[in-house]
Amino acid sequence: MIENFDLSLVDWSRAQFALTAMYHWIFVPLTLGMAFIIAIMETIYVKTNNPEWKKITKFWMTLFGINFAIGVATGIILEFEFGTNWSNYSWFVGDIFGAPLAIEGIMAFFLESTFIAVMFFGWNKVSKRFHLLSTWLVAVGSNLSALWILVANGWMQNPVGMKFNPETARNEMDNFWEVLFSPTAINKFLHTISSAYVLGAVFVIGVSAWYLLKKKEVVFAKKSIVVAAVFGLLTSLFTVMTGDNSAREIVRDQPMKFAAIEGLYNGSRGAGLVALGFMSTTESDEANENMKDFSFKIEIPNMLSYMAYLDGNAFVPGVHDIVNGYTDNNGEVHPPVSVKMEMGRKAIAALKAFKQAKKTNDELGQEEAQKELEANFKYFGYGYFNDPYDTVPPISMSFYSFHIMVGLGMYFILLFVLCLVFIYKESVVNKKWFLRLAIWSIPLAYIASECGWIVAEMGRQPWVIQDLMPTMAAVSNIDSMSVKITFFLFLVVFTGLLIAEIKIMLKQIKIGPNHGGN
Repeated sequence: MIENFDLSLVDWSRAQFALTAMYHWIFVPLTLGMAFIIAIMETIYVKTNNPEWKKITKFWMTLFGINFAIGVATGIILEFEFGTNWSNYSWFVGDIFGAPLAIEGIMAFFLESTFIAVMFFGWNKVSKRFHLLSTWLVAVGSNLSALWILVANGWMQNPVGMKFNPETARNEMDNFWEVLFSPTAINKFLHTISSAYVLGAVFVIGVSAWYLLKKKEVVFAKKSIVVAAVFGLLTSLFTVMTGDNSAREIVRDQPMKFAAIEGLYNGSRGAGLVALGFMSTTESDEANENMKDFSFKIEIPNMLSYMAYLDGNAFVPGVHDIVNGYTDNNGEVHPPVSVKMEMGRKAIAALKAFKQAKKTNDELGQEEAQKELEANFKYFGYGYFNDPYDTVPPISMSFYSFHIMVGLGMYFILLFVLCLVFIYKESVVNKKWFLRLAIWSIPLAYIASECGWIVAEMGRQPWVIQDLMPTMAAVSNIDSMSVKITFFLFLVVFTGLLIAEIKIMLKQIKIGPNHGGN
């Protein structure tokens, strides 16, 4: 337990990191998604030698470049915040978090940055095939960057492949491959990048729809829509599949998050999936003010059990079950949070005893303290809490974010199908309602993308590392006022960057694909 702690420092540090991450994620998914769409378009150009496809490729490449350049700034600031605002976390994770980020910088970033110059300035300077290779390597490089960052994030959600060193009070990597190929990390990577591909496809379709609505660059717009719609449909179906796999990972490794995103307070067999629901703004559970009752909901019977365990009659634990302890479908007993809190306190006390014994060269004391620490380390982070219900995440935010994300994901599948149908029937130009809908789908894609990260990060609160370190133990020992000041400074700067990008993008779109020639 932490006494005399400035909780406002935790809140403002979280707010600043959330601000930076959410602004950064405005730029990243478009980079990931458009990179492969551009590579596909250029491949068609090289195969057909049709100059129209070169014009198409160069136009979308220009918009990609604008977004890429502005997105880099927020990413750099995000990584610096680990050292400035979250130094206790940075120390505790040792080399586990740093190794993937180092690989991302050395391998992926260099691969991406080396060939991006050829991609933008190599037209007429290198052969068509080498230029095409460079474009594909930029796409691969950007996705490799995402891989290593998401491996690090996946470890925070499910810490594996490490051991805790009591002498340094740091977690040290024990098995690199276990960290890299953790099912949590793999599913997170695949689901995140595929959702980014969907956003990139929606963006291309929306901009192309604007041209059709204005009856400008009709051939360009139709060809762009075909590539984006096919790419978007395939990747959106893949996103559904990876999301389904992620759900089963979450219910196994983060059952409290799973209960939160479904607003499930009391577990049951044959649990129903809430297809549509609204939580009360006034009534709340006596145990925790975050636990709002439903004022209205429509459930699909047995679907939640099936989604979690591929068994419509399986038991799905709710919030109260997890807090008070439960037995899962495999017969494994999960202790109450109060027991975990006691074990966490023992682990923290054992770590202090180990350090004290080391100072006095008490080898027997060190050995006993280390055994006690290892026996209880699994729940180390619970030792910082006073109330079991403090481990419950914000349920309303998790629930709504999850259902908005899923609902919009289904909508995008329909959007891509309609695109292909109207293109096939050669009626898309006359479907003004659909073209307007496609344009307005661009902000919806960003909302869905941001909701995904809210589910991932808010759903696992109060943990910065699941079960091992809560957010209140992870922050730096700094003045909260400095965090408040930088929060508003970042807010102004990031908002300025976003406005600048939108204005530059809109100007380039109005100029059109003919700018710059062949």
